[in-house]
Amino acid sequence: MSETGQELYSLLIPLAEMRLLVPRACVAEVVGFSVPEGNGSDRAWYLGNTRWDGRLVPTVSFEGCCGDQVPEAGRRSRVVIFHATGSALPGRFFGIVSQGFPQLVRVNPGVLRKEPDEKKNANLPILCQLRMVNEYPLVPDLEKLEAMIVDAGGS
Repeated sequence: MSETGQELYSLLIPLAEMRLLVPRACVAEVVGFSVPEGNGSDRAWYLGNTRWDGRLVPTVSFEGCCGDQVPEAGRRSRVVIFHATGSALPGRFFGIVSQGFPQLVRVNPGVLRKEPDEKKNANLPILCQLRMVNEYPLVPDLEKLEAMIVDAGGS
């Protein structure tokens, strides 16, 4: 937050057909994409584990978690490594595949407006959708996403 408490440094994370908006503090690092190892799950959105900082980090497709098709990774794809917000993930980190490099933005009440929750569904890891100037990013429910990863066999 800024000195006034009215701004929050955030990241706009590009996905195939949407963007996620998350506080910068939730993200540990953004790394180049490499094919995740050892899926071990029957869920298509759980891609396996990415090697990062000497550990294996469970990695997912957010689009797949929302019931959409898992996009193929391209040369611009990255893995956004998140700090776990809860205690469900033993490794305390997880990754989401992005379709490009996240953009740092400063968010304040003057540029945000809550939109009708078209994608809101109790089974999806989405808190809400916002309007931010000409963007309509989704705010992910990171705790729900972590629980989904644990349920899929990620650790």
